[in-house]
Amino acid sequence: MATLRVPDDVPSPNADAEAIKAALKGWGTDEKAIVAVLGYRNAGQRRQIRIAYEQLFEEDLIKRFESELSGHLERAVYRWVLDPEDRDAVLAHVALRKPSEDFAVLVEFSCIYSPEEFLGVRRAYQHRYKRSLEEDVAANTHDEFRKLLVGLVSSYRYNGDEIDSKLAKSEAEILERAVKDKNFHHEDVIRILTTRSRSQLIGVFNCYKDANGITLSKQLGEDRAANAFTEALKTVIRCINNPIKYYEKVVRNAIKKVGKSDEDELTRVVVTRAEKDLRQIKEAYHKRNSVTLDDAVSKETSGDYKHFILALLGNQADD
Repeated sequence: MATLRVPDDVPSPNADAEAIKAALKGWGTDEKAIVAVLGYRNAGQRRQIRIAYEQLFEEDLIKRFESELSGHLERAVYRWVLDPEDRDAVLAHVALRKPSEDFAVLVEFSCIYSPEEFLGVRRAYQHRYKRSLEEDVAANTHDEFRKLLVGLVSSYRYNGDEIDSKLAKSEAEILERAVKDKNFHHEDVIRILTTRSRSQLIGVFNCYKDANGITLSKQLGEDRAANAFTEALKTVIRCINNPIKYYEKVVRNAIKKVGKSDEDELTRVVVTRAEKDLRQIKEAYHKRNSVTLDDAVSKETSGDYKHFILALLGNQADD
C-alpha cells in the first residue's frame, strides 16, 4: 500500500503552480511551501502542475528547481517531479555513470517491476538518452556482470502465477551444482535468473531450500569465494523472492550511513515506492528494528529534506 497522502480537496494545477511560483520568488526560496504542495500530490497531479507552470510562466519547472534548490532536497524533488518512468530512467543512467559498477538499481527495476513497468522505463531511457538501456549497460559493465545485467535489462519475463514443478526441481539442481563447483557465472545460472518468471523462480528457490536445508542467497553469502558478482546474484534472488524485505534492508543500511555518506538510497526507495508499497516497507522496518521509519528519518536527517521525506512517508504537513 502507498504512503502518499493526497488531501480530499486538492487545489487546481494552476493554483498549485502559482503557489510554487510564489515560493520561488525573492532572494530566498520557500522550501517548506514547495514541500507542502509536492509532498501531497500523486504522479498525475504533479504532471499537471508541471504543465500548468510552463503554460503560466513560460519556463520549465524542473529546470527552475535545479537552479533554486540544492543538495539532497534538490535531488529528491527532481526525482519526485519527473514522471515515474522518466525518473527511473534517470536513476538507471546515474547508476551506470558511477565509477564502480552499481548493479543494485538495475537489478531492482528488472526483477521487482512488472514486465510492462520495466518496459516503460526502457522506453523512457531510450527517449531521454537516444540510446537503449541495453547498449549502455553493455558499454559500462564487464565480463560476468555484463552477461548478467544485459540479460536482466533485456528480458520481458512472463508475469503469470503458474509454476512448472518438474522444471523448478531440475533448475534447482543446476543451481546446486553451480554453487558446489563455485561456477557462479555459468551460462545456465544467468539464463535461469534472467528469463524465468518471478513465480517460477520462487519455485526454483523453494526447491533449492528443500533439497539443501538452506536458502540459495544464504549459501552464496557463506561462500568464502564470494565477490561482487555473487553479491549481485544475491541481490537478484532477494529482489525476486521478497521485494519488501529487500527494500527494508536498503533503507536500513541507508539510515545507518546518513550523515556519513549520502541519502541517495533512502531517497530512491521513498520516491519510487511511496505510491506503491512503502507502507509495507515501513511495517517491515518497524518489525526488524523496533523503531518506526518515520522516527529514524526524523533522527538521522535534517532540514527541508527531512520534511519532504516525511511527507512522502505519510506525515501530514503539521505532524
